[in-house]
Amino acid sequence: MNSNIKHTNAPLSTTTINKNKVDSATGNIYEAISIISKRSNQINVEMKKELLEKLDEFATYNENLDEVFENKEQIEVSKYYERLPKPHSIAMDEWLDDKIYYRHTKENTEE
Repeated sequence: MNSNIKHTNAPLSTTTINKNKVDSATGNIYEAISIISKRSNQINVEMKKELLEKLDEFATYNENLDEVFENKEQIEVSKYYERLPKPHSIAMDEWLDDKIYYRHTKENTEE
C-alpha cells in the first residue's frame, strides 16, 4: 500500500466540508463526488489486499484445513487497520489536497 495512505491527515470521524472546495476543480459536485468515489474504491481494494496478506502470514491451519485459527498477531493487525481513516475519508483528503489525477475519457466527437 502507498505509505501516504497510512500517514494521511484524513479525519477519523465525520467532518463538514465546504461544497465549494469539493467542486472547485471540476465545477460540478456530481463529477467531483464520482471521482472521489472511484478513488475511495481503489484505496479500499489496496487496504483489503494488504490486510488479507498480513493476516495470512499469521494464519495457522489445523489438520482439517477448513478451519483457520486466529491468533494474537492477527487480532493486532486487524485492530491497526480498524484505526486507520476510512477509504472515503482518505480519498476526500487527497481530493482537497489536489493529489488525485483524473481525466475525461469521453472521446471528442468533432472531426
